[in-house]
Amino acid sequence: MRVTFLGTGTSQGVPRIGCGCAVCSSTDPRDSRTRCSLYIQTPEVSWVVDTGADFRTQCLRAGVKRVDAALFTHAHADHVMGFDDLRPFCAMGNALPVYGSADTLAQLASTFSFVFDPVVRIPGYLHPAPVEVKGRFKLGAVEITPLRLPHGRTESMGYMMRIGGRPLFAYLTDCKTVPEEVEAEVAGVRHLVIDALREKPHPTHLSTGEALEVIERVNPESAWLTHLCHDHSHVEIEARLPERVRVAYDGLVLEMD
Repeated sequence: MRVTFLGTGTSQGVPRIGCGCAVCSSTDPRDSRTRCSLYIQTPEVSWVVDTGADFRTQCLRAGVKRVDAALFTHAHADHVMGFDDLRPFCAMGNALPVYGSADTLAQLASTFSFVFDPVVRIPGYLHPAPVEVKGRFKLGAVEITPLRLPHGRTESMGYMMRIGGRPLFAYLTDCKTVPEEVEAEVAGVRHLVIDALREKPHPTHLSTGEALEVIERVNPESAWLTHLCHDHSHVEIEARLPERVRVAYDGLVLEMD
């Protein structure tokens, strides 16, 4: 399994419009962060997790040519507003499976009614096939477990991915806490990706310190911080992290056997 981080930034991205802070002015490419998204490839199937407003640019930058499905964590704007850019992956009018909670799928269908409604959908255009995630499911050889995460007034859905029973990859973005049952599900995973918005506490996201506490309990082989704002640069954050914890960045690729 190959995981490419298409985006690792917060809802406004980094640099932020109109901001001249040191991070927004940084020349380190790792400080330039588009909205959070993943591209995951296996020999059998390829899929994305979330399609934020930067999705088209992200696909071009990463050379994405095949998407067989789209998974969604939740329907906030920074995670869905590039949905229409899935259009090239529906060649010849083929339906594209779109996975998410019932609430997320309902919000997608409301926002993008012109592709979900068969009465108004244009033939040959984007053709989503909604799949409500109620429990574990498979994409190719990858078994995916949905993980419900508190995110302010709503829920975000994390995903745990296994191949042959081996816990390879867990994605926990946009969450304020990680429930005990979720920590138990992802314990000992090879790669844990976790929300770590900023140093200061936030009402709907984990802070860096809170994320590190979760990492300590979960004990992954390695952990990656994501959904970062412009409070601290990549170099500054990594300089004070434990050895097995790193900062994810746009374009980072993880290879898993």
